[in-house]
Parts: sequence; C-alpha cells; structure tokens
Amino acid sequence: MTRIKTIGILTSGGDAPGMNAAIRAVTRAGICNGFNIKGIYRGFDGLINDDIKSFTTENVSGIIMQGGTILKTARSNDFTTEEGRRKAYENIVKEGIDALVVIGGNGSLTGARVFAQEYDLCCIGLPGTIDNDLYGTDSTIGYDTTMNTIVDCVDRIRDTAQSHERIFFVEVMGRDAGFLAQNSAIAAGAEAAIIPEDSTDVDQLARFMERGIRKSKKSCIVIVSESPKCGALYYADRVKKEFPDYDVRVSILGHLQRGGRPTAHDRILASRTGVGAIDAILQGQRNVMIGVRNNEIVYVPLLEAVRSDKPFDKKLITVLDELSI
Repeated sequence: MTRIKTIGILTSGGDAPGMNAAIRAVTRAGICNGFNIKGIYRGFDGLINDDIKSFTTENVSGIIMQGGTILKTARSNDFTTEEGRRKAYENIVKEGIDALVVIGGNGSLTGARVFAQEYDLCCIGLPGTIDNDLYGTDSTIGYDTTMNTIVDCVDRIRDTAQSHERIFFVEVMGRDAGFLAQNSAIAAGAEAAIIPEDSTDVDQLARFMERGIRKSKKSCIVIVSESPKCGALYYADRVKKEFPDYDVRVSILGHLQRGGRPTAHDRILASRTGVGAIDAILQGQRNVMIGVRNNEIVYVPLLEAVRSDKPFDKKLITVLDELSI
C-alpha cells in the first residue's frame, strides 16, 4: 500500500453549519500529523476542473464560527459519469493527492464510495448534512444548528399564530427523514408533526383538529417535513376545505434553515470527526465514514452509511402526542 502523504478535502452537496469547523479540524490535525493538505473547491467539480489549493493552518484560521463552507460546494452532474470521474482522478494524480476526505450527505458519500472502488483510492467521509439521515452516527454535522434555527423561527411564528388565532403549517427540510420535523416540534411545543416515518391519513389529521377544538385551541403549530406531494400547502388546503372555520397559514422556512453560526454541539462534532478522519488514515482505514455513537468515534463503511436506513425512535411520536393535548 502506498504511503499517504497528501490529503485532499472537499465539501459537497447542500451546505451545513459546521462544515468549516470540519475543514479546520482535518487541516490542522493533518498538518499536526505530518500530512500535506489540499483544499478542493466546489465539491467534486473542483476535482474535475483542478480547482485545488495547498492549505496551511492560516487558511483555516477564524472559520470555526462561520456557517456555510469556505471551500464552496456544488452538486456535480459530471461526477456521476465515468468520464467525469476519470478526469477527477487524473487531477488527483497530478496534484499528488493520496487520500480524499469528503464532507457531505448521502449523495456525496455515495459518490465517494463509487470513486474509491473505481480507482482504489482511500476515501474518508464526514457526515455533513442537516437532515441527520446517515446511518451509523447519532448526529450529523449541521443537524443541531438547523434544529435550533427551526425552533427559533417557530417561536416567532407562534406569537403571530396566537395573536390572530391561526393554525400555522410550518414546512421544514429533511429530505426523506423526519428527524428535524419531529424533534423541532417537541422542542418548540408544536401541536403536531407530519413526517415520513408516520404517514398521516385523513383520520389522523381529523383527530388532531378535533383535539384542538375540544381544548378550544384557536392557534396551533404543525411542523411538516418537506414533500413534493404532501407538503405544508397540501395539508393547509385540506384543513381549509374540511374545517373552514379555521384561519390557516403556511410558512415554508426553506434555505433559511441552512445558514447561520454553528452551535457548540456542531462545532465539537465537526472537530471530533475531523480529527477522527486523520486518525482513520493513520490506522490504514479506507472507505469509511467517521461517526459518533454513544459519545465514541466509530468507523462506518461508506456502503453501510448510505444504504442503511437510520432508525427513527417512534417513541418520540408518543412524546409529542402526549405533550400537545
């Protein structure tokens, strides 16, 4: 096996608060352990276009508190092709990069896994996604910050909901997972959460509405996971038709959720997994994602991280139901 001397870092897919803290951790831990570090700009597109720069500790000074990513990010259509990956590998060889650290979500780590298999390259993944949907880690980088952002927004929306006696359907991100919606609903004291893991039919929505009416609740907050078919607008329209006496509004938080300074939790998670990536390379690990389970660093095969469904604790549904009466 070739001795690894130079490590490349990139961020890919949707940005997540804490990515900069992860870039900082990989860079400084790498340099501390004798590696050369190269920053790759604009995700996998940066590999294809040779948008690569040598990094020193100064490149990552003062970024731990910043949201977004100093390396920029993109979703690369070219990298999904064999020709695109071949060009990316040619630039890796040209730049003398022996190992790649990819910070991103499901799609990004899937790309890293395919790339590693095709070219026998050491790829290490860091779980950078607000959706918290990667298997093998208790939390992903950016999830905690995003949940806190949602709670702050819902707290403000509730002021208006109560003042005007309205029902608000608040749509949040999460892709195919309801972690953000369910936990932010509990934290914000919402009356309900509509999530993929607990499909809501007409009777369930009616039961929620009747429970609100019985308590004379004229203002309610319902958190809805984004969905192309059954998002917040869909449920709001149903309530307008089935319960016309209620004043209904929709708030789609959108990309507001992605930005902002990362919380202490996300900064620590990013720092620990960033150092964990360098430790994994030193130990000869290949094609794993660095996660944290039960407060311990773990190495999760990339295939397992992206292919396995992350368990959802359905007891959280009961917690919200009992607290929202």
